[in-house]
Amino acid sequence: MTTQEKIDLLKQKNEEALLGGGQKRIDKHHSQGKLTARERLELLLDKGSFQEVGKFVVHRAKNFGLDKQKFLGDGVVTGYGTIEGRLVYVFSQDFTVFGGSLSETHAEKIVKIMDLAMKNGAPVIGLNDSGGARIQEGVVSLGGYADIFYRNTLASGVVPQLSAIMGPCAGGAVYSPAITDFIFMVEDTSYMFVTGPNVVKTVTQETVTSEELGGASAHSTKSGVTHFSCSNEVDCINKLRQLLSYIPQNCEEDAPVYAYEMQADETRPDLDKILPDNPNQPYDMREVVEGIVDQGSFLEVHKNYAENIIVGFARLGGRSIGIVGNNPASLAGVLDIDSSVKAARFVRFCDSFNVPLLVLVDVPGFLPGTDQEWNGIITNGAKLLYAFSEATVPRVTVITRKAYGGAYDVMNSKHIGADVNYSWPTGEIAVMGAKGASEIIFKKEIAAAEDPAKKLDEKVDEYTEKFANPFIAAGRGFIDEVILPHNTRIKLMASFKMLENKVDNLPKKKHGNIPL
Repeated sequence: MTTQEKIDLLKQKNEEALLGGGQKRIDKHHSQGKLTARERLELLLDKGSFQEVGKFVVHRAKNFGLDKQKFLGDGVVTGYGTIEGRLVYVFSQDFTVFGGSLSETHAEKIVKIMDLAMKNGAPVIGLNDSGGARIQEGVVSLGGYADIFYRNTLASGVVPQLSAIMGPCAGGAVYSPAITDFIFMVEDTSYMFVTGPNVVKTVTQETVTSEELGGASAHSTKSGVTHFSCSNEVDCINKLRQLLSYIPQNCEEDAPVYAYEMQADETRPDLDKILPDNPNQPYDMREVVEGIVDQGSFLEVHKNYAENIIVGFARLGGRSIGIVGNNPASLAGVLDIDSSVKAARFVRFCDSFNVPLLVLVDVPGFLPGTDQEWNGIITNGAKLLYAFSEATVPRVTVITRKAYGGAYDVMNSKHIGADVNYSWPTGEIAVMGAKGASEIIFKKEIAAAEDPAKKLDEKVDEYTEKFANPFIAAGRGFIDEVILPHNTRIKLMASFKMLENKVDNLPKKKHGNIPL
């Protein structure tokens, strides 16, 4: 072959690789409202930054006629590029090639870019659109999945790992996203499940659709498997890019700092008006969050799951922080199984990647009941306690209203290592609510009274005045300062600035044994 013929051959192969499973399959893919693997990468990455790795890889299988069906790239586009100028490693599964199924070589391509990400300290983003293991390859495709799972685990806490589910994700394919830090799903076109509707029907006699069983809605509201439910693929990719702006490249670095010009007056007077006069009346903790952080910077995570607690990222003076806050607008802000696990997972992510934590507290306690006890509220609640206790990033707490019982301890109290603890004057820090406490402490006195109801009211007032305030805790040093709500932002900016060089080391160990 002449030099020109070799160049022409390369051009031909490049064009062939770009077509994936062929134009006919691409057209069918588009007709379902889905982008191709390469179109997704074009949207995700900075223009012209993508560098492909493994474009000409083909499978090695010979059984079941596979030796006569070979496509360049073997069903996954892998490589690296930049997002807002920052290096990221990516893989995007191509459903037009064998339904995006994972083969031995498909897995090797993903493993290669994961290894590069670990060596170079950059995030890994997976755009998943796969029917699962390639059945014709048998155990080698299963081995390929395990190779990926193993690297997901090694990379956990070292580099951020983000998973976008852009189509089907079934069987063993779901475990890799489950190990990663954040999962995005697209409504109506993506789903995740270990066993599909047909198997469910056979085994349990339940009739259920793919969407009902494992769609974006089910996993963002019922199971909590997915952190972001997105209206379409473009929305999903935009959210991926947005999330990256709050987190660092790896565990050795800090999140990007955005330019912020300090205002002459950083007070937020609206914070004085959020809490109702009636301590039993709900309010939305999101209003407090929005009143504290840089305008429009709050990115909520797990928004539709366990709504009695809020978690998410924001900026304070241009710097990234993670926020955990009880939400009295849902279940009075109690801690239950789902909210404890949701918050614990978020706290551990922030601690892994040097994102300081702000904790907003208005918690009447843990949710009582047989359902909670029998399903393990003790060990699940302890996960949140463990996560906060283990965290070494800067940790600041603001008690806005209730902080009762063990939930006071768990919500980043001074006793479990919080650096700075504030309370608003409306803070109620006590073992339990005034009514319940009075019924126990003054039980005999109330029973002996001529008018027990009146006596109870008197004792509730007495207990409230004595204990349901922040000043006893402040007198003990458990609260560093009781602050006016409108000054909260100023106080937090000063605290996080003071803590920016914090160093805290855990005792030497292989790893702790979190109560799973």
